[in-house]
Amino acid sequence: MAQQILCEVNNCTYWGSGNKCTAEAIYVVSQKGNQASNSEETDCKTFDPEKN
Repeated sequence: MAQQILCEVNNCTYWGSGNKCTAEAIYVVSQKGNQASNSEETDCKTFDPEKN
């Protein structure tokens, strides 16, 4: 199944043209244990800042 994962964090190593995430997998965690009530309570652990 094809998936399209979008990301607007353009200083991430995995950021690609058209706001496409180029990572092979993504890892998202909740800031409050095993559940989150909204997106603000989550973090993308796949984020890796670009190295200049």
